[in-house]
Amino acid sequence: MLPEVEAWLRGRTSSSDDWPLPWLLEAKGDTTVSVVLPARDEGETVGEIVAAIRHDLMEAVPLVDELVVIDSRSTDDTAARATQAGARVIAQDEILGDLKPMDGKGEALWKSLAVTSGDLLVFVDADLREFRTSFVTGLLGPLFGDPGVVYVKGCYDRPLQNVQNGGGRVTELVARPLLNLHWPPLAGFVQPLAGEYAGRRSVLEQVPFVTGYGVELGLLIDLLELAGLDALAQVDLGERIHSHQSTEALGGMAAQILQTAWSRLERQNKMISLHTPSRRLAQFRRGPNGHHPTVRDVAVAERPPMITVPGYRSHATD
Repeated sequence: MLPEVEAWLRGRTSSSDDWPLPWLLEAKGDTTVSVVLPARDEGETVGEIVAAIRHDLMEAVPLVDELVVIDSRSTDDTAARATQAGARVIAQDEILGDLKPMDGKGEALWKSLAVTSGDLLVFVDADLREFRTSFVTGLLGPLFGDPGVVYVKGCYDRPLQNVQNGGGRVTELVARPLLNLHWPPLAGFVQPLAGEYAGRRSVLEQVPFVTGYGVELGLLIDLLELAGLDALAQVDLGERIHSHQSTEALGGMAAQILQTAWSRLERQNKMISLHTPSRRLAQFRRGPNGHHPTVRDVAVAERPPMITVPGYRSHATD
């Protein structure tokens, strides 16, 4: 690990317990905070998360100013449960409706910039179980504590089948090796693909958003280039409990992450590309007559920096 990364780990890593609520309320001042949950078919969990944030951080204390769920074409009761729990729910495809719709979590995150107004945005996945509002307060701490910090990633333990760190298989097998190989300043991030993170609007609207599963990796790499390592931080949020995907599904995620890394390597002149990577991923399932291939499109689409979108009006104040 690079010496500067070791120094960064000491200076820019904290715990959610380091940022008590009374201190956050005093430090907040006139800064406004929007919490965004991208959600697709998360009816089982989204209501509990929304209700906790609403009660603890909006009604009990005025830390969060805006709570928005971006519904990504759910076919269950995600929207109804989120609304009932107290969130403002907006359908993904209704935002910036003059643009051709795209698929993926990153699309929901990018579009949330256009329908929220907070100076700071906190993103929280909607599939969390045993959710704690310290996920939100912890991510806000470094942003309130130092104006030089522009982006904060959560890190945590991810249990899988009674193995404390068994989750995060795509992180360990794909994302971490990629970052160590090509972006070693980012090697200190414990959970580079974490779905819980926060940033300043003024910075988030300056970078592109990959629309699929590469969004977290793309943001980390692009924000390193834009703002530098010392402007990034991470907070230990404890333990993260959520549903786990099949190995086949993880393969699709890994393919999109590899495509995202490829695009950044090209863009940053870290490699000379002699071919265009295939956008197809073949996987196999066993049937009565042997193994049968299934092929899916894993191409990575990308939205431009929001600040460049015609008609977008930034609410950034910093």
